[in-house]
Amino acid sequence: MARVDFPRWQESIQKRIESALEAYLPNANSPPVRLHQAMRYVTLAGGKRVRPLLCHAAGEIFSAPLTTLDQLSSAVEMIHVYSLVHDDLPAMDNDVLRRGKPTCHIQFDEATALLVGDALQSLAFYVAAQPIADVTPEKQLAMLSLLANAAGSRGMAGGQAIDLEATGESLEIVELEFMHVQKTGQLIQAATLLGAHAGNAQPMDIQNLAHFANRIGLLFQVVDDILDAEASTHALGKTAGKDADSNKATYLTLLGAKSAHVLAEGLREEAHEALSSFGDNALRLHQLTDYIVARKS
Repeated sequence: MARVDFPRWQESIQKRIESALEAYLPNANSPPVRLHQAMRYVTLAGGKRVRPLLCHAAGEIFSAPLTTLDQLSSAVEMIHVYSLVHDDLPAMDNDVLRRGKPTCHIQFDEATALLVGDALQSLAFYVAAQPIADVTPEKQLAMLSLLANAAGSRGMAGGQAIDLEATGESLEIVELEFMHVQKTGQLIQAATLLGAHAGNAQPMDIQNLAHFANRIGLLFQVVDDILDAEASTHALGKTAGKDADSNKATYLTLLGAKSAHVLAEGLREEAHEALSSFGDNALRLHQLTDYIVARKS
């Protein structure tokens, strides 16, 4: 099959994920109506869908079925969205804008936002646990464990806890990297590896992809820090300059703008190199690497 260009491929996967999420989410008119409306409000609000794109791109290398990738991508995206809802709460980052719209607790209320996060997390594991053709129960259980670990105290939630504790504190670059490997990188790695596990990936393939995903996770965060300082609120779809206002340690505050850009370029090169064993089959992952660096929001 001829390769379509990256923007067309990206749009096609984003549409698939939007349709899958639409189908998995409870109907907006089913009780409890307010909760279900809020879940749909935050989940179907667009966004780049980077994690589903990574899942599909990795799965494509190993001939994973598209429907399986839709299922796993939807689960990962629900966990990502729930984390954004909770991060935006007054007790955490206290933000009022997300993806160009009022955040969940502003549009609805704080109690509803808490419940939305709880419900999306449980729905994510319900979706990921649905039977997958040609995947043994033992392998699917391992995939669920991978996702759970990435979302928990040794992953995303733990990274957020470290981030909160570090607000206003002086961090070393190694400490900052550890925090972001947990907060951002673990779920990005899970998305990538789940795509590979859904196909015929071998242990060495998983090892190489794990290294790639580690680099891409840090790259994503470095670019995020740069955009927070250099892009506008309108371009970002969320409040710009939030890190500086909150006195948070970032790659810019520790390294300066020029060195942060240099670091991003270095991480991009390392990510590309980590894909060398896959040859042309990793085209989409190469393209996603460049997309993450070039993005404006």
